[in-house]
Amino acid sequence: MQRYESDVVAWANEQAAFIRAGRFDMLDLEHIADEIEDVGKSELRELESRMAVLLAHLLKWQFQPAYRGSSWECTINDQRTMISRRLTRTPSLKPYLRDEEFWQEAWADGRRIAESETGVLNRFPKSCPWPFEQVMNFEFWPE
Repeated sequence: MQRYESDVVAWANEQAAFIRAGRFDMLDLEHIADEIEDVGKSELRELESRMAVLLAHLLKWQFQPAYRGSSWECTINDQRTMISRRLTRTPSLKPYLRDEEFWQEAWADGRRIAESETGVLNRFPKSCPWPFEQVMNFEFWPE
């Protein structure tokens, strides 16, 4: 039996084979449960990451108008598209969008990214000035 700690990919393939063969007595239920929970955490991390990138680029768009270009515009629109797609495919993530802690963390990450990429420190708002609907609106471009 493959050990979870030594090679998770081989372990996962082995567990899948046990399930397909009906060998439920061979399953490593503890680690299977952990992996299933991690799938949900991974989906949330992707949403958080995409939101942070979107917010960072909206900040850069607003505060560095001289550098606006098609690259930033594409990044903003791509993140909006991918966030929308993620929420459609995983609707259980939608409640996080109303969670204050989620927004604080996404904003802090977005702000940190914008500061790092622009070299501008402590210039950006301490909290997100835009509601989710505005952030996701393809017509919204902060001035």
